[in-house]
Amino acid sequence: MKVRLASNLQADSIVDGEGIRAVVWMQGCSHNCKGCHNPQTHDFNGGFIADTEDIKKGISELKLVNGITLSGGDPMFQVEPSLDIAKYCHQLGLNVWCYTGYTFEQLLKIAEKNPKMLELLNELDVLVDGRFVLEKKSLNAHFRGSTNQRIIDVPQSLKLNKAVCVKKYELKNNEDKKGEGLYI
Repeated sequence: MKVRLASNLQADSIVDGEGIRAVVWMQGCSHNCKGCHNPQTHDFNGGFIADTEDIKKGISELKLVNGITLSGGDPMFQVEPSLDIAKYCHQLGLNVWCYTGYTFEQLLKIAEKNPKMLELLNELDVLVDGRFVLEKKSLNAHFRGSTNQRIIDVPQSLKLNKAVCVKKYELKNNEDKKGEGLYI
């Protein structure tokens, strides 16, 4: 299956989710968040075309990674290749994080019309959702750029049909949006 990437598989990230992670950098995003740290990934015609089989082969050869992160751009603009990669990672026993400018609630709405979106959500362990907001940028917000973004336990959220945030990533100084996600 073809996918448009912004760069080759990154095998050693410690900032794109918990543990040592490999990152698949997808190309294409229409959110165009002011202050985005990856604006070169926005152009839907940028980057290069790759095959998910090659990405999966690269992932299978990795050593010492705790999981895979789908980032970009926005992986939700390439649902089927993201799903293919996420399923494979779970088969290998790797956890899967995904960054998106959409909110969990918006993705559920999209999933009502696109069953592949729901399939993808079911293959994610953690979703970092919401657009980057420059005015809410914080260096204290682990694994996210701005305090409005949530770190969501996807299996628990799908079970309860509402966003369930991972409590250990809640900011200590109450910078997070309270009341807009259940913390576990």
